[in-house]
Amino acid sequence: MSLADLLEISKQAFMYSFFLYCISFIAFAVSVIGKSWRNRDPVQHERKWGRISFFISTVGLLGHLLYFGTRWAAAGRIPVSNMYEFMSFLSMMIMVAFTIVFIIYRKTLLGLFALPIAIIVMAYAAVFPTEVQPLIPSLQSIWLYIHVTLAATGESFFAVGFAAAFMYLLRTVNFDGREKSDRRQRWWVEFTMFSIVIVIGFIVAVFAFRASGYQAVFSSEQVVAATEASPEVSTKSDTVVYNMPPIVAPYNSKTDSMQSFLGMNSPLLHAPSWIEGVTAGRKLNTIVWSVIAGAIIYALLRLLVRRPLGKLVSPLLKGLDPDDLDEISYRAIAIGFPIFTLGALVFAMIWAQQAWGRFWGWDPKEVWALISWLYYSAYLHLRLSRGFQGRKASWLAVLGFLVIMFTLVGVNLVIAGLHSYAGTN
Repeated sequence: MSLADLLEISKQAFMYSFFLYCISFIAFAVSVIGKSWRNRDPVQHERKWGRISFFISTVGLLGHLLYFGTRWAAAGRIPVSNMYEFMSFLSMMIMVAFTIVFIIYRKTLLGLFALPIAIIVMAYAAVFPTEVQPLIPSLQSIWLYIHVTLAATGESFFAVGFAAAFMYLLRTVNFDGREKSDRRQRWWVEFTMFSIVIVIGFIVAVFAFRASGYQAVFSSEQVVAATEASPEVSTKSDTVVYNMPPIVAPYNSKTDSMQSFLGMNSPLLHAPSWIEGVTAGRKLNTIVWSVIAGAIIYALLRLLVRRPLGKLVSPLLKGLDPDDLDEISYRAIAIGFPIFTLGALVFAMIWAQQAWGRFWGWDPKEVWALISWLYYSAYLHLRLSRGFQGRKASWLAVLGFLVIMFTLVGVNLVIAGLHSYAGTN
């Protein structure tokens, strides 16, 4: 079978698994919401549709595994070396983690929250270039694959822990209470909802402007620092291509060409000089558009449902035992933590020693991986020694996954470093 055939099968398998996950999510929603329909036995209805939903998600996972296998065969390596491959693998492992936890606990409603995470991560992966890219020398190591696959596996269990913890909060927060603590809890639940919508906004904005064929081109002057080989400070010119209207243009740049958008014929701002990297302006522009698109989507949803999103979802969880959700969240994180420790720290340092000649270098991605590890270490310590359970533990699990997502997404978009090879252009 030719390389082109393998890549086509991989592409089709990715799309089929994505659509099957979407169908499975709808089926999980029917299993939960349909319990209130007339002339239906709620228990039998949930059990029947729960089995159908899980079967569809399992078929989708098989398609996802087919994508992974054919991509591996086409690339001649484990496909985890750029953002498209890594986020695709992460979404696959989220589904593996969900499948394991679902088999253990048989909580149908968990699919209503875990499936959207996998779907959003897959859609995020599709934003990045899908071509099989040659590896730079520092990536040509078996330790890279061990490091990345184990780190992603650990993070997938953190994602399931986040889903269960957020379900706990939606189940237990008093959305009608007038106490100050109730209002504070509702605000943070809604902020978490808004953060999720921001990620969706990023995906929508990228695909919308990509479909429209928008483009703006800038010439950016970059200062090259003096080195032993070249003792004089010099400058070099780089061309930066935007596929979104440039609210933020590159630092110290001039416009070569720019399509008009809603009357905007020139950039509104220039990136500050302290944001390093030739693509820093474009990344900052992407963040601005993500917030704008997310805010618009959130506002439209609020106008449509005429209530906070958390209050809208909360009634769906009334039949669940909060203690079960708390236990699922803790168990998922407890499973993921040692796997993440090996992947994100131990094997990552071995790879760093081989690639760059040092175990630790305070690269932004390394720092945030350490912050994530310390955070979940504190979570488990508080959970085991201080009796942090229920709402306190759930908030820690939710915040922890937001830290993980910033490590995966925010660091690549905001901060330049040795891990910037990951296809974020």
